[in-house]
Amino acid sequence: MSKPRKTIKKPLKVLFAASEAYPLIKTGGLGDVAHSLPNALAHVGLDVRLVLPAYRDVLRRVEDLQVLGWIPLGDGLDARILQGWHAAFEMPLWLVDIAHLFDREGNPYQGPDGNNWPDNPQRFTRFSQAVALLAADRLDAGWQADVVHANDWQTGLVPAWLHETATPPRCIYTIHNLAYDGQFDYATFQAMHLPPAWWSIDGAEFHGNLSPMKAGLIYSDWITTVSPTYAREIQTPEYGYGYADILRHQQHKLRGILNGIDTRTWDPTTDRHIAAHYRCDDQLAQGKAANRRALLKALGAPTKAQRADAPVIGFVGRLVHQKGIDLLFDAIPALLRNTLVRFAIIGSGEQQYEERLKALMAQYPARVFGYLGYSEALAHQLEAGADIFAMPSRYEPCGLNQMYSLRYGTPPVARRTGGLADTVVDSTPTTLKDGSATGFLFDAPESAALEAALRRALVLHQNPTLWHQIQCAGMAQDLDWDERARSYLALYQGAPTAEGEQQ
Repeated sequence: MSKPRKTIKKPLKVLFAASEAYPLIKTGGLGDVAHSLPNALAHVGLDVRLVLPAYRDVLRRVEDLQVLGWIPLGDGLDARILQGWHAAFEMPLWLVDIAHLFDREGNPYQGPDGNNWPDNPQRFTRFSQAVALLAADRLDAGWQADVVHANDWQTGLVPAWLHETATPPRCIYTIHNLAYDGQFDYATFQAMHLPPAWWSIDGAEFHGNLSPMKAGLIYSDWITTVSPTYAREIQTPEYGYGYADILRHQQHKLRGILNGIDTRTWDPTTDRHIAAHYRCDDQLAQGKAANRRALLKALGAPTKAQRADAPVIGFVGRLVHQKGIDLLFDAIPALLRNTLVRFAIIGSGEQQYEERLKALMAQYPARVFGYLGYSEALAHQLEAGADIFAMPSRYEPCGLNQMYSLRYGTPPVARRTGGLADTVVDSTPTTLKDGSATGFLFDAPESAALEAALRRALVLHQNPTLWHQIQCAGMAQDLDWDERARSYLALYQGAPTAEGEQQ
């Protein structure tokens, strides 16, 4: 029997829970979404609180900190709850402060050795428990959530903890990447004295481990993921990572809602990081050329290379198998042999791919330029300065860089998967004729397929009229969060959403 739900009053009170949020702390797309979506929800009139772990880096950046109180979590453990503000957010920030779990330097999930923190199960189980108690106003602060929005495995146990309460608020659980599910073993489960009912096939037990991802799928009222195509893909064995059967069983509550981007931060007409502002007009080519020169200079290209007019193919992202970076590295030598193209690559990741990038830079010092690491400023400069953006992901739940590229008049060359398929219109004779083409798609996760798509792009790049048309079609796309926020609002209110409904 389902538990009674509270009567929802307006304005809706939404507790948005995430393990990272730009610009406070960010490792990937979740951080961008946890910045932009709560702000968009506030714009449509919701009363929002964003709750994060009180990482050391976050505490350094948040202003006007005050202690709201303490929440007991059992086993003698209390969570101190802090409230703070930051100019990037239009709502109060609530921080769950458990010093021995979160007060440490560096990456929120990994230690300096690149391996996951061994106590991640404890860290995010207790964070999720605190979120559920905050939603129920255990602080007695006069703010009780109507809706809790949890994101990815780090908050996958939030719906499970809410299920333990008498009248839980509505709970939405968003999958940003199904491949990362945060499993831990039975000994860890027992040591944390978690509810025994969770360890069952009908609960969060998953092939002999406890899966926070499965908990989110089972105990939430709605499951969303970040593009309509990915919502269909994860119900298949190829993309389901063992959860396909569960997702098919839960498909009545599964929705794919495409991510948006922060069009105030990512705007080539105002971007503070780029050398020259531009828009879709007869000065577009000049604006892109100025930014190309600035990008190559920032990446240490020789003066002669900075001045050359040959196109630049760019990549920003994690240097990992999922992103298809090996496909790009395999294609580079063949493309350099018989074209004048250059490559600009920004990212970090697996050592083997970092070493391959270094080797390519050493082998082609006037043609391949890179930066190992992540720089927000360089990422903006690359979107503005590259002529073509390569995004050969083996799978991509949504992807943001292809949308940044569209916005910056940098047509993407992307694999037809997930959110890439939902946002990039392939340049074919039909789409070029009707003016809807915005980039280039390929299907097989193979370097030859990527190379062929890049060559298609380079051929069209030699036609200034058609290239300008493709650029402007991409720049005209509606990529902001407003409509996406309204789709989430419909779910918060309990109604189906038209965008991305599963057929």
